[in-house]
Amino acid sequence: MKSPRQYPIFTLTPKGASWVRGGHPWVYAAEVAGVTGEVENGCLADVTDSRGAYLGTGLVSLESKLRVRIVSRSANDTFGPDFWERRARYAWEYRKSVMGRDLGSCRVIFGESDGFPGLTVDRFENLLSFQTACFGMERLRDTVLPLIVKVLREDGQRIDGVYERSDLSSRALEGLDEHKGWFTLPGETPPESAVTQICENGIKYEVDVANGQKTGFFLDQKYNRLAVAKIARGRRVLDCFTHTGSFALNAALGGARSVTAVDVSETALACARRNAALNGLEDKISFLRADVFDLLPTLRPRDYDLIILDPPAFTKSRRTAASAYRGYLEINYRAMGLLPRGGYLATASCSHFMPCPDFERMLRRAARDAERELKEVEVKKQSPDHPILWNVPETEYLKFYIFQVT
Repeated sequence: MKSPRQYPIFTLTPKGASWVRGGHPWVYAAEVAGVTGEVENGCLADVTDSRGAYLGTGLVSLESKLRVRIVSRSANDTFGPDFWERRARYAWEYRKSVMGRDLGSCRVIFGESDGFPGLTVDRFENLLSFQTACFGMERLRDTVLPLIVKVLREDGQRIDGVYERSDLSSRALEGLDEHKGWFTLPGETPPESAVTQICENGIKYEVDVANGQKTGFFLDQKYNRLAVAKIARGRRVLDCFTHTGSFALNAALGGARSVTAVDVSETALACARRNAALNGLEDKISFLRADVFDLLPTLRPRDYDLIILDPPAFTKSRRTAASAYRGYLEINYRAMGLLPRGGYLATASCSHFMPCPDFERMLRRAARDAERELKEVEVKKQSPDHPILWNVPETEYLKFYIFQVT
């Protein structure tokens, strides 16, 4: 490691050093063997092995089990505004490459995948919505957010305001409070309204960045919804856990004979109805308030020939993974049994703690129990504006399958 360095040093155990050398950016507190220098919560620190070999520089979280989140593996980097602006430009150029012209609603920053640990930034046309989930990024928000806006505006993108949705319960693990509200850009006044409109796959949605789920709207299923639209023509569709109605709307626009959209939340259904009206599709979709687990056993077989299962995350930790497995098994088994031979099932999981092998094992068991065979149509993941780093398994979370059920 080059010297002198201005940052405190976290020396890792052999296990921790091996983990970081393998490409993972997280340093767990249990793998810190020693600390040299003055450490402040949220500061930058160097990470070394037991012999002093430099492994990277990252953001410190003194109250978290994730003690350091590495942002660079170059000892030559400095971490002023130029560094973060360069990172923002890399991220935006990547989106332009993989999303083409489909940039009006997309994820601009996806945490570690873009070198911004603990930061999520979504674009909804003229508004940005963001969350910070670690102490170091919380300290950097006043530096980083204006730079991201600068990069987009210099590319000709209209950004009228930035809204913060740091109302995550997980922030307590970092010693951070939950809060949300307008982020005031230097010299600017925030917009009056936190509601905007986006267009995805030719469908318009009303997005409330102040009160919608997560940052306002789920963007990661964009192309999976389009895949459903392609097979919906002429079919009777049941969209379970419809939320904002996105899969139902895609199916209706794709030419479905009928669409029934189900959710347990009346607030979600009200939003879905508004979106249907916004697109002139209110006469093509019927909305039903029900708990999907209670509803599926009461339905008659063969009333639907395309069933969509897009539930919320059934597990957000390894501790509850077994219970989640049972939940996924129940709804998929029921859906397969309801479909006629030759019907179609679109099924998803958005939990990192339900990895692909476990989810596929569940699907095989559900098919066996339902006495059905699955013919794979498509296997998809999150859209590419949510990039997956193969050295960081936590960045891969969404699994999406379409089957013909025979």
